[in-house]
Amino acid sequence: MRGISLGNDGIRATARGVNQLRDRLILLESIHVHYDLTIPAGSREKVDRALNSHVEKCPTAQSLKGAVEITWSADIREGASG
Repeated sequence: MRGISLGNDGIRATARGVNQLRDRLILLESIHVHYDLTIPAGSREKVDRALNSHVEKCPTAQSLKGAVEITWSADIREGASG
């Protein structure tokens, strides 16, 4: 993430999709991704910038643009520096 090393347990993500029945078809309506991050001390500004632009830079989100709503949230903890 923008040159920031998060370590083995520094990033976890869960995704939840919502389907809706339309004209007897089950269609994907939205996807919500929740990030759980432990970041190095002093890197919050870079991480916030990366998160705020990730939907625009995500190939999957761009492929689904206009058809599926993509949202995200994050819990962020700062760890020790270095």
